[in-house]
Amino acid sequence: MRQILDRIADKWSLLVIALLDGRTMRFTQLRREIDGISQRMLTVTLRQLERDGLVLRTVYPVVPPRVEYALTSLGRTLHETVHALVEWTEANRHEVAAAREAYDERAAARDGE
Repeated sequence: MRQILDRIADKWSLLVIALLDGRTMRFTQLRREIDGISQRMLTVTLRQLERDGLVLRTVYPVVPPRVEYALTSLGRTLHETVHALVEWTEANRHEVAAAREAYDERAAARDGE
């Protein structure tokens, strides 16, 4: 159970699952949409999600090869939970930022004593 939670709770996996909701995307599209992810990390994340049965990788036999990623039916069931987490994050990001700022000010005051 711990291994599964570690995989799906990692920040890159959550973003990939959220982006693939109801659509297929190519690697370059995913990379453009996920700010800060390296090509290698996206490759590793997609492979792990595919291994876990959450993402389907489809390779089309054209030149150059075209590869698309989509959520599997299992991945779509997980997306409902991920979507709730994303909505919570969006709704509370300002409050979290304010709490962090207040904490940092208190910590700086303590350190200055």
